Amino acid sequence: MKPVPNRAIQAQHDQGKPNASKVNLSAGLPAESTPLNYQGTYICPICRHGQISNLTLMDAFACNFCRHIFTANLNNQSVQVVDSAQPMSWRWNGRSWKAAYHDDPSLTIVIWLVSAVLVTLPASIVWVMSYLFPPLPGSAWAWFPQVWLGCTLGVHLLMVGWLLAEHYQLPLYITNRIRLRSWLGRR
Repeated sequence: MKPVPNRAIQAQHDQGKPNASKVNLSAGLPAESTPLNYQGTYICPICRHGQISNLTLMDAFACNFCRHIFTANLNNQSVQVVDSAQPMSWRWNGRSWKAAYHDDPSLTIVIWLVSAVLVTLPASIVWVMSYLFPPLPGSAWAWFPQVWLGCTLGVHLLMVGWLLAEHYQLPLYITNRIRLRSWLGRR
């Protein structure tokens, strides 16, 4: 796979101007810090797999892997995702992205409390029912309440994990979701 050079550095090199920030073309990473500009190519702050670059005739960036669109504030050296329900933004420090938007702490507490209730309440109901109405000793289905409790807990834990991954837009989750979508599209 051939690395994609930074367009701003390539343009400066083509014009014969000296370049203060060189790109390590073998790794595709800047050797020194570079400011955020529309001519550059940067790693995607959401999926951390693709690269964001300028959309033609627009003051916006788009990722070539996860297809998210970002608006940029060059004065603050930040980008914000515009095609998501979550108002996520990141600051460019010259080498990597740092999260600029932090969730409201009260909303984060509510999300985690609701998640805990969604996992524990159904499993607790199944456990109480198996305790109050136990199967007959020595019956063929004596194992069923424990299996049902494990399945209830596991399925609800998976659902809550999926919802939290969607809410926080975890890079590993986003990358795997896109790969699965492209793999299913090829079939």
